[in-house]
Amino acid sequence: MKFFKKSKDEEPTAPGQVAIKKRSRVPGVMITQFVEELPEGMTTPDFTRKPIALTIQEGKCAVFKAIVSGNPTPSVHWTRSNGEVTEPERYKMVSDPATPNEHYIEMPEVSPEQADTYKCFATNEYGKAVVTANLNVIEMGYKKSKAMKDIQLYSSCLRFVDPDKDDKKDGEIDPRFWDVLMSADKKDYEKICAEFGVTNFRWMLKTLNAKKVEREEEQAKYVENLSNLKHIEVKPGGGAEFEFDMSLKDPNVKIFLFKDGVMVPFSVETEEKHFLKKTGRKFTFGIKDLAGDDEGLYQVMVEGVLIFSTDLKVPMVDFLVKIQEVKATEREDAMFECVLSSPMSKIQWTGRNQPCEQGEKFDIEVSEDMLIHRLVVKDCAKLDGGIYSVCAGIKSCNAFLVVEADNDPATKGKKKVHKFSMAFSSFKSLNFESAPSFLVPLKTHSTPESYECYMSCAVRGDPTPHVTWYRNNISLNTNTNYLITNTCGVCSMLILRVGPKDTGEYKVIADNALGRAECSTKLTVNGIKNKIKVLLYCIEI
Repeated sequence: MKFFKKSKDEEPTAPGQVAIKKRSRVPGVMITQFVEELPEGMTTPDFTRKPIALTIQEGKCAVFKAIVSGNPTPSVHWTRSNGEVTEPERYKMVSDPATPNEHYIEMPEVSPEQADTYKCFATNEYGKAVVTANLNVIEMGYKKSKAMKDIQLYSSCLRFVDPDKDDKKDGEIDPRFWDVLMSADKKDYEKICAEFGVTNFRWMLKTLNAKKVEREEEQAKYVENLSNLKHIEVKPGGGAEFEFDMSLKDPNVKIFLFKDGVMVPFSVETEEKHFLKKTGRKFTFGIKDLAGDDEGLYQVMVEGVLIFSTDLKVPMVDFLVKIQEVKATEREDAMFECVLSSPMSKIQWTGRNQPCEQGEKFDIEVSEDMLIHRLVVKDCAKLDGGIYSVCAGIKSCNAFLVVEADNDPATKGKKKVHKFSMAFSSFKSLNFESAPSFLVPLKTHSTPESYECYMSCAVRGDPTPHVTWYRNNISLNTNTNYLITNTCGVCSMLILRVGPKDTGEYKVIADNALGRAECSTKLTVNGIKNKIKVLLYCIEI
């Protein structure tokens, strides 16, 4: 038995109690047992699911979820490292009597000052379990008072900017900008403007409204109604689709599909490379077997009138670690896991040709850096066996889930503890040692001031290389202004709010006993003048 000194967060044990540290099946969980021997049938608290670290935008709803176990049923409470969670309007502790082992803490309209390390405690008379999770909050936009201070600060060195004009004349802006914008949701306007380098929102909105009126007048010649526009999405199986509802005045008019201004032939009802499926008023256009050259702006025209535009971006991502065959006994949980080369917030899981969604049957988990993705098949039955696949961008992989019958009469029909086994092919004795090398180098970045910037590269080597980030030859590994992670060789750095001081050359150096490799890139932060235009717009609204 190993004894240890209790931290200030732990409740003191009663006279006669001990504090014995135990290992949990879930990584990151600390368990303290209060008695030397547990009575028969009694257990200390534990977490069958721990809260997952969150990085979330300001104003969104942040939720931590924990599932606990233990007999008797543990009581649960939450704390944070630098503050209290006692304000009911900011922190809501939720538990459902129907599922007494599930506990939540909700933070509606989360604010930057709530960013912290949160702890969840589960306690019963035989012990206590504790787990932590980090909450990072990304500040969005500007407060009006802050914007006024910024304008006063910069006004002494800047000429006056006319809010009704943009440095880029209408003819100098990529024509795709207006096509994409007129079919986009309002919430995406800011992202689209940043992508095309347009900084004057007031001018953009004024011009956009005029172009929309002109477009609607042209469409009225052939279209009675246009609605339910859904932009292009990559689908499981390596295809992509977009759709809309349209009523035509003349059903015999000609419909055309263009990609980057070039007409693309398509089949109707039969799925060739490009195809159209029509059901009543719904028009669904699809692309099969996506490849990198399928990326571009797709437009649908009726006769000579533009109806809909949507921009397809094929995520440049691959699997560094693919899912492997998993074996489980009936009533056990089974887990598939993969590692991506670039972060993605969501990938598509499919089991036995059916989508897998978060719910009673499946748990879908994503690591904080969005590189590691897991699918947990809960309470396996024989019917759950089969092929499971995962799709990330245009890449996919699959593996079998083998569910074996439970032949133990003592446990047959009872829920098993979490147990995972993965079947790997046999390996020959080989020497895999190698000097570091970059599979994916850093890319050049140009980011508007006050936006976030994400850089990543992929490195390999054996022994595992030590990785150091530099800006202008100064090490960043201990700089808390930069969020640096290294997962399975994918090295990433996140700057939550880019400023002028972040401009410069960024370098990654990887070294081990066999050698050293490096790659570098430059980060350019858009000038102060562009920031003033955004500030003027924010004050205007």
